[in-house]
Amino acid sequence: MSLAPLIAALRASRGFAHKRDISDIVGALSRALPGGAGAMTQAVAVGDDCAAIADGGNENAGENAGYLLFAIEGLVEDFIHKMPWFAGYCSVMVNVSDIYAMGGRPLAVVDALWSKGMDPAAQVLEGMAAASQAYGVPIVGGHSNNRSERGQLAVAILGRARKLLTSFNARPGDHLLAAYDLRGAYQEPYPYWNASTGAPAARLRGDLEILPVLAEAGLCDAAKDISMAGLLGTAMMLLECSRAGATIDVAAIPRPPHIAEPAGPDFLRWLTAFPSYGFVLSVRPAQVDQVLARFHARDLACAVIGEVNASRRVVLQDDAELATLWDFSAEPFITAPDALPAQLVAEQFPLDQPAAEQTVPVQPVVPQPAAQQPVAEQLDA
Repeated sequence: MSLAPLIAALRASRGFAHKRDISDIVGALSRALPGGAGAMTQAVAVGDDCAAIADGGNENAGENAGYLLFAIEGLVEDFIHKMPWFAGYCSVMVNVSDIYAMGGRPLAVVDALWSKGMDPAAQVLEGMAAASQAYGVPIVGGHSNNRSERGQLAVAILGRARKLLTSFNARPGDHLLAAYDLRGAYQEPYPYWNASTGAPAARLRGDLEILPVLAEAGLCDAAKDISMAGLLGTAMMLLECSRAGATIDVAAIPRPPHIAEPAGPDFLRWLTAFPSYGFVLSVRPAQVDQVLARFHARDLACAVIGEVNASRRVVLQDDAELATLWDFSAEPFITAPDALPAQLVAEQFPLDQPAAEQTVPVQPVVPQPAAQQPVAEQLDA
């Protein structure tokens, strides 16, 4: 297989296009804030799956200090129109995944639903209720408008984490891991890999529990759930936020049994698929075997797919062939060039430190007077 057509197809994909739009939004927001780019640093840097807000915990309840996690997802209109029940289900499922991807556990969701009458609103709500029960996350409120011309849906979630997994902690020398639940099938005709709706609730929750356990055990501090950009697009977001690069072996990527070789349209579809359970992790070499074992013990596919380096380029490898998928120094993917001051970037991400010493905590939101409060919006749909 030649890597050139694969790279061309990935770069032209809808998922990549949607992620590239994030840099425009972030740039506009940083320019609009009273403090300019500096105001963006008061919140969790854009690129993570959730905002992380420092939380002192509840000493009376025996809770340790940690973070409140806050995220929101909006669903594309054609998805709601054509698959309303599954769209409702996914609106909860993807939010739950965002919380776990940052080492947290979900608390509750709220929704904002626009519809022209109860069709398809009723089906959307039925799907949301099913996911709420499957993942054990209550729907505690929201907003509705049954007199809209078009169906629209957004769902927000609140969670809590003791220790964080972030997109900003991948370090040169780390191994990149990809984890999937392959016990599913495509939700035809869309590129959604569904290993959730037919699975037992206890299994779904137990599989996700791996992520906060890894964080709390100190086995991993960098991860991201696989989104509409697919595995490689998600890996790119994590690497860009960490100001790093990687070489990724496409043949090592876990894939369903029907894809025998890493080539052809079936493999491309898999690389751009949005899985119900899928994560990219950046793991120090000494912890790799333990991390792999946690996933394998639950019959989940997990493999080392590459190694992080300081090049700021994402290079794909297939046997002896190497080809660049993206060069962040020449072309941003999701980050806005002016979103963070250069001095702050240099302080937060010093590339001359040994890999073992480069652990960068996510900066918590610092409460401020209302007039100065920065807007923290989750953009990673």
